[in-house]
Amino acid sequence: MAGSSEEAPDYGRGVVILDNWPGYDLNLFTYPQHYYGDLEYVLIPHGIIVDRIERLAKDIMKDIGYCDIMVLCVLKGGYKFCADLVEHLKSISRNSDRFVSMKVDFIRLKSYRNDQSMDEMQIIGGEDLSTLAGKNVLIVEDVVGTGRTMKALLSSIEKYKPNMIKVASLLVKRTPRSDGFRPDYAGFEIPNLFVVGYALDYNEYFRDLNHICVINEHGKEKYRV
Repeated sequence: MAGSSEEAPDYGRGVVILDNWPGYDLNLFTYPQHYYGDLEYVLIPHGIIVDRIERLAKDIMKDIGYCDIMVLCVLKGGYKFCADLVEHLKSISRNSDRFVSMKVDFIRLKSYRNDQSMDEMQIIGGEDLSTLAGKNVLIVEDVVGTGRTMKALLSSIEKYKPNMIKVASLLVKRTPRSDGFRPDYAGFEIPNLFVVGYALDYNEYFRDLNHICVINEHGKEKYRV
C-alpha cells in the first residue's frame, strides 16, 4: 500500500501512501448508499485505520512512560480517532502494573470552508486552557495540512506552561503549503487530497462513513455551502 523505497523507512511519518497510489475500488467495500456517486475511491479501509491506531497507542504509552495524560481532542473530525486511541491507551493501562489516569477535554478549530483551508483559525469551545498548566498534554487531531493551525494551537497552550505537549494526528498531508510542522505521532502520510470519512467531513457530511475516501467533484458540488 505504501509502496517501496531503497531508503530505510521513516516510521515517524506513519504509513506513507504515495502520490500514485490508485486506492481501492468502492465496489470492494460497503458504505452508506446515500453517498453513492459522491466518492472517487477508498484511500484507507476502516480495518487498516483501526490497526494503525492500536500501534500508535503502544508507541505513545511507551514514549510517555505511563504518566497521567490530559488528552485534548480537536473536534469535530478528531472525535472518532480520539475515542479509538483513548480506548487502546486505556486497554494498555489496564493490562499493566501501573494505572494511568486519562482525562479528555475538547476544542474546536475552524480552518476549512468547503475544501479550502482558510488563512485564519477560529478556536471554538473548550475549557480554560490555563487548566493545562503542569499537565502532560496529548493533542489528538484528525489532519495536519499546512501545519499553521496546529502551530497556532500549540502557541496558545504553551503560554500556560504544561509539563509536556505531544501531538498525534491520524493523517498528515503532503502539501506545498506546509510550513514543515510534523506531529509526534502520525497515522498515515497521504497525498494532498481532500478526504472524508472516519469522522472527517465535507460541510458536516460523510462523518458516518467508516473508510477514509477521496470525494469527487460531484460530491463537492452536491454538498457545497
